[in-house]
Amino acid sequence: MTDRTLLRAGHVVSMDPAIGDLPRGDVLIEDGQITAVQPEISADAEVLDMTGRIVVPGFVDTHRHTWEASIRGVAPDATLDDYFVDILDTFAPLYTPEDVYAANLAGALECLNAGITTVVDWSHINNTPEHPDAAIQALGETGIRAQYAYGSANTSLADYWFESKIAIPGDDVRRIRDRYFASDDGLLTMGLATRGPGFCVNDVVTAEWALARELGIPITVHVAMGRMAGRFGMVKQLGDLGLLGPDTTYIHCCYFSEEEWRMVADSGGTVSIAPQVETQMGHGWPPVMKAIEYGLRPSLSIDVVTTVPGDMFTQIRAAFGAERARVNAECWQADVPVPETMLTARQMLGIATSNGAHVAGLEHRTGSLTPGKRADIVALDATALNVAPVHDAAAAVTLSADVSNVETVIVDGVVHKRDGKLTADVARARRLVEESRDRLLAAKEAKPTA
Repeated sequence: MTDRTLLRAGHVVSMDPAIGDLPRGDVLIEDGQITAVQPEISADAEVLDMTGRIVVPGFVDTHRHTWEASIRGVAPDATLDDYFVDILDTFAPLYTPEDVYAANLAGALECLNAGITTVVDWSHINNTPEHPDAAIQALGETGIRAQYAYGSANTSLADYWFESKIAIPGDDVRRIRDRYFASDDGLLTMGLATRGPGFCVNDVVTAEWALARELGIPITVHVAMGRMAGRFGMVKQLGDLGLLGPDTTYIHCCYFSEEEWRMVADSGGTVSIAPQVETQMGHGWPPVMKAIEYGLRPSLSIDVVTTVPGDMFTQIRAAFGAERARVNAECWQADVPVPETMLTARQMLGIATSNGAHVAGLEHRTGSLTPGKRADIVALDATALNVAPVHDAAAAVTLSADVSNVETVIVDGVVHKRDGKLTADVARARRLVEESRDRLLAAKEAKPTA
């Protein structure tokens, strides 16, 4: 029997050019798939009244260290240099599989609560083989759409981040691929979270790229950020090693040379930008327009909740404000008009949805309200005082709305937030992540000082 849900009479912002915006529109979902988006649909279905709601595709977060939810806000004033010491060399070695499970459970539910229906979980906390199992179990229990990006262990800053000679264990990556990701068609898919040149010796870099390509999984890597990695010329090094390709996502990209931008674009690579982290922690200016100028489709990501908020509204506004501030300042200094290519509020919604799906390799499934795609849908309350009255629905989402307005969240046709409340056992998730916090803080206090 077909399972049907009809979203009725919402202001639909489809992000599909062929459909456009419907000031009053219906969306029909059948067995988890969007089958119609029209001004009015008649169907035998469960009806969700979307009157006064803005209906958009779910947000896509293309780079999040979900395991850090247990230590949310522990490094509010950190720079990137501080982060390596305060998080990767202090807390990461203390994480048990139970901590990873608790953090991924709470972190993924946090995403759903904020309207993020897809996340790339950049999981560099695989200190034992049990750690990735725990991370994947938690993601699966929440019902979020996710790419689990298997990363390195983090038991020693010196061993894993300074010309590391330790490669991600191929046998365990193959185990995870075979056990959980034999198909690439599930709600959860797999990637490889690599550290890349500069952080690792060339033999390790080459081995990790070869492993990902052997298994047919995408690669995701931090590049060109901060004082340290900004000097590595990482994309140039990857080019010299013959490793560039369309299967690789480059995160941050704040200090690319013009040559490196061309290399990424020419190779078909993709870009993830974490603007709040980049401006706040000293990675560099978020290069949103730079990516667009090279024909790339930049996406947005949260990165670390140790230091920044975990919602997409923050990232949209950080990127929009930082980029326009940079361009305005340069034009003021040169005494020339601002260009017509200035970022727009509607562009930001596309960057947070369809571009994100493109970067995550999932645009055939999600990122727009298009018949044939899976039903990953968010409805925001546009009657709330921080949103009403609506003049421009896309701008209302990107510049006015916040997490409190996220009323309905649907992933793969399943409702995970209804009437402003998650359907999951939030009390259990909060209890587990608070217990994890207490355990980690106690272990930190008990850790011998050098």
